[in-house]
Amino acid sequence: MKRNFNGSRQPGFYKLSLAQRQAKLEEYGLLTPEDLAALTGKPGLTPEKANHMIENVVGVHALPLGIALNFLINGRDVLVPMAVEEPSVVAGASFMAKLARAGGGFTAQASAPEMIGQMQVLDISDHAAAEQAILAHKTELLADIAEIDPILKKLGGGPRDLEVRIIEQSPLGTFMVLHLIYDVRDAMGANAVNTACERLSAKVETLTGGRVHLRILSNLADRRLVQATCRISLSELSFGDFSAEQVRDGIIEAWAFAEADPYRAATHNKGIMNGVDAVVIATGNDWRAIEAGAHAYAVQKGRYSSLSNWGKDEKGDLVGSLEMPMAVGIVGGATKVHPSAQAALKLMDVSTASELAEIIAAVGLAQNLAALRALATEGIQRGHMNLHARQVAMAAGAESELIEKITQQMIAEKAVRVDRAEELLREWSDHE
Repeated sequence: MKRNFNGSRQPGFYKLSLAQRQAKLEEYGLLTPEDLAALTGKPGLTPEKANHMIENVVGVHALPLGIALNFLINGRDVLVPMAVEEPSVVAGASFMAKLARAGGGFTAQASAPEMIGQMQVLDISDHAAAEQAILAHKTELLADIAEIDPILKKLGGGPRDLEVRIIEQSPLGTFMVLHLIYDVRDAMGANAVNTACERLSAKVETLTGGRVHLRILSNLADRRLVQATCRISLSELSFGDFSAEQVRDGIIEAWAFAEADPYRAATHNKGIMNGVDAVVIATGNDWRAIEAGAHAYAVQKGRYSSLSNWGKDEKGDLVGSLEMPMAVGIVGGATKVHPSAQAALKLMDVSTASELAEIIAAVGLAQNLAALRALATEGIQRGHMNLHARQVAMAAGAESELIEKITQQMIAEKAVRVDRAEELLREWSDHE
């Protein structure tokens, strides 16, 4: 399928009908009619297929899937699929990506896809001797698991290192933990890492004289990080009654609050995850693992803090960065089973898990900027409530053209409430 994609800048895309947006993706050669059908839910994840994915299936559950526009990441235009129910997320990320384009877009880089597998070793009589025994036989232990996954080995992955930690302060007293460092290439890696840890258990017990208990991957994937940065030109920041300097400084002040206070940092990082999770879910990856790793990483400074950083450069432009663990895959699991996840990956034209991680980090940084800009200027509710009004109109029972009509009336009245939407619905339904 030939791609004739003309860039992620798509002015007026939001004004198109649902069918027209789908037609654009097909026209650009991004998705086939079959891919688009999967996104509509028609021949997507059927209950029969879902029945083979998890237990006790009774049906399927869908989220709205939108496309974030304007993203320029490492010099490449990307349309980003986002599965999310919260109003303003897709719009906010798209608008911030538009502002970032003037400064060169987003630059992102992912580290080697190395995951950590943990082995808890109990009942050791001499921890120092056990540690020396493990380190002395490290090469042998790594070689023993190098052939577990021939395909992964062929692609350049496999075991990389074995580290020993002694936990001295615990409810059990002192015990040993082994960290297996394992390169999982384009997989999320849980199955490969867990299998390798289980394979090593018997030899570890022989070498240490202890008992291997838990053998499981860690979701604090701090060996598999992704960084994203952007520069927002000062000229792009002014709007309404707010000067560019006011907006820039307000964003930095809002970030400083999150950097210093865990109560604010929790909400600040949730805003980042609004963008991150939406792409993770759309691509069939494990959003719970990403959430766990992100929040654990946010405590690396000794207290819970911001995952992002914002400041200004020598020219006075706003500069931002984000660093967090990003254990995502493009092979195996739901990414290869769920039709819409496959379509989402195809839409972004990603060929490696690292590339997907870089896109996700850029979206997270954009979403963070959208929230900070709103908070630091007109307040979070103005833009959010305008979009929320549509959901309120639908909750009241409005359909088709009445949704927009009721939405606009509630916004004009500044009365975005279900009871008011129901009144308007009764009033206008009686006139039809």
